[in-house]
Amino acid sequence: MEASRVKLMLVDDHPLVRDGLRLRLATVPGFEIIAEADDGVAALAALERQEPDVVLMDIAMPGANGIELVKKLHELYPQVQVIMLTMHDQPQYVVEAFRQGARGYVLKDSPAQEIVAAIHAVMAGKRYYSAGVADALAAGATPAPLLTQREQEVLALIAEGRSSKEIASSLNLSVRTVETHRLNIKRKCELEGSSALVKFAVERKWTGL
Repeated sequence: MEASRVKLMLVDDHPLVRDGLRLRLATVPGFEIIAEADDGVAALAALERQEPDVVLMDIAMPGANGIELVKKLHELYPQVQVIMLTMHDQPQYVVEAFRQGARGYVLKDSPAQEIVAAIHAVMAGKRYYSAGVADALAAGATPAPLLTQREQEVLALIAEGRSSKEIASSLNLSVRTVETHRLNIKRKCELEGSSALVKFAVERKWTGL
């Protein structure tokens, strides 16, 4: 009986959310919450002391966001199954989360039994999509176009407020090449003007997409 326990870790910067999850999951036979964290730094520190089977994690958090964190967890603790528990139902978030190593994706407004089903699914080696997410994907929602590695590098520097000349120097490119990358990013992401590009770059840096 003891060996069948599923050890859980909750990672969310809202104490009320963690409280609600704890109350929901504590009543499920075989589940044990062994750790909690309110951001990525605290989560990594907790993982050095604890060995959860499943981490339930939000996307939007201070510091390293959930998608950045799932990538680190997948690299450092590949045996740990990660389920994203978030309000974001946009397909691009789902695609990126799974690409970085998540095994499940559940919306925060899902009923408790769906969270339980997700935990059981990932423990069985399966992937799990929240019903709301599956509906959006089935309806033909198209993920935002993935940028090339170089375009992502340019975008990250734009988010830091770098000019094209500074980006060119940093990446050892010509200014013309940087400008071409900027145009390609705007075209792929359907952005109008430099201010929209900068806003998108900052937001993308925050969400990790």
